[in-house]
Amino acid sequence: MRYLEAYRLVALPDRAYYIPDFISEGEEQSLIDKIQTAPSARWTALSRRRLQSWPTQLLQGSILPTTDAIPNWLAGSIIPRTIDLGIWSASPHGRANHCLINEYEPGQGIMPHEDGDVYYPMVATISLNDGIILEIYEKSDDGKRTVKYRIYQEPRSLLVVTDEMYTKYLHGIQEILIDKDLSSDTVSNWHFLSNETRESIDMNGGLLKRRAKRISLTFRDVKKVRDLSKFLQTK
Repeated sequence: MRYLEAYRLVALPDRAYYIPDFISEGEEQSLIDKIQTAPSARWTALSRRRLQSWPTQLLQGSILPTTDAIPNWLAGSIIPRTIDLGIWSASPHGRANHCLINEYEPGQGIMPHEDGDVYYPMVATISLNDGIILEIYEKSDDGKRTVKYRIYQEPRSLLVVTDEMYTKYLHGIQEILIDKDLSSDTVSNWHFLSNETRESIDMNGGLLKRRAKRISLTFRDVKKVRDLSKFLQTK
């Protein structure tokens, strides 16, 4: 955790961390290749994106033990690296046991939402192929959604969100092709972005165009793993 503290986003409430270049370009391409060559049955098509769930989709807030486990190209490389950060030390299983892979075409996004209490309050997300502006919203009793923070997730970066940032805020991605008004005043992880990224945004007047398909790998620890024998008895 001492290593992780160097990447803490101090402008945000407890706690969020942003690590640029968490994986290499070679690892990124290898992951993209594995994801794109997965069997078609692995993909679930939604109205605004498609996704893969490893090892299984959630079933009534839980996952089932299965021989079709998280594949080695995730479990053998990326997950151990997140364990080394110490982020799962207090989670029920001591590691991520679920990975959701979302694919976004330019202009696609996701409505503001929260991940909920079926997961240990920790989420670790790696971005592939293109970046995205993640917007953080305050919850309100009247249903109004006000953007409180913005985080730019560069390709190959890792974003870790936990504690208050997990439980008290919503997060979402706007369905737009160009993000606007980006600067050190509006992007909470600006100082962690590469010089190339910052200069590109500045040269374009604070604009960032979504140019390519983005893939996100979201790792979480699902609290409840069902007893398979008991589950089969209910069928």
